[in-house]
Amino acid sequence: MSASLSILSPTNAANASLLPALIARDGERTSKRFIEFFTANIRNPNTRLAYARAVAQFLAWCEERGATLHDIEPVIVAAYIEQHAGAPQTVKQHLAAIKMLFDWLVIGQVIPANPAASVRGPRYSIKKGKTPVLSAGDARKLLDSIDTSHVVGLRDRALIALMAYSFARVSAVVNMRVRDYYANGKRYWIRLHEKGGKFHEVPVHHAAESYLDEYITAAGIAEDKNKPLFRTTHALTRTLTARAMTRFDAHKMIKRRAADAGLPLNITCHTFRATGITAYLENGGTIEHAQQIAAHESPRTTKLYDRTSDAISLDEIERIVF
Repeated sequence: MSASLSILSPTNAANASLLPALIARDGERTSKRFIEFFTANIRNPNTRLAYARAVAQFLAWCEERGATLHDIEPVIVAAYIEQHAGAPQTVKQHLAAIKMLFDWLVIGQVIPANPAASVRGPRYSIKKGKTPVLSAGDARKLLDSIDTSHVVGLRDRALIALMAYSFARVSAVVNMRVRDYYANGKRYWIRLHEKGGKFHEVPVHHAAESYLDEYITAAGIAEDKNKPLFRTTHALTRTLTARAMTRFDAHKMIKRRAADAGLPLNITCHTFRATGITAYLENGGTIEHAQQIAAHESPRTTKLYDRTSDAISLDEIERIVF
């Protein structure tokens, strides 16, 4: 973690040397307000990290041009956004982070007005997501390719299956505790810890239930109700620790499993959310129910994951014959 991001750690929050120079030079009051923006105002750790990177890049850019905090005006923010080399969605996220920071500084009476308030980001409209999606055959191939003769293979298969069959975000899955997989009547359910401190409860597909049961039995963690469900291993051994996997651990595991199965290496954790939704819709599911399972606020978001029309489009293109 870079110095500009280390300030997000509670143990480092009082260390002014870790603050961006442009903030530290403006005094103790500004520094305190800056730290509070990340530690008190933003509760989601992923959002906190993404916004910290965005703000750090912007402040470093201003610092290189000799600007102080009070020199920053709309034209400076607009110039930064104009030269930003990121994709439109990345630029929009960075601008949102900058606007939120300056709003926080205005409310704290550090600066009189938000210089980013009037700055507009790039136009960005998307009707279909870019997340790579596996066919049903490739998804089956990946799950079947995992060596389940040991607990790590059982863990990996259960984690991948849970994301695919429940349309679950990787962060929600790796944050599960053993108690979040529980019996409800004759079926098992999972409790996912979603964004904004919300809980989302979903019945478990019978295949995912079987994979989870095998993993939990092999790991011997059924009674560790308050401990992480998906755990890391000790170095290169096949012994589980008591520490929860992170989304980065899951990402590395998926890349490794994809390579072993001979599948495209552009597969990500999000692939299984999109793959599950697409498979569900191909088998007669509805957007409304897919939205409910995925815990999307809007059906428009769910539709971004729907790739059922891809094959149809290709078939139509092949009708063009010269």
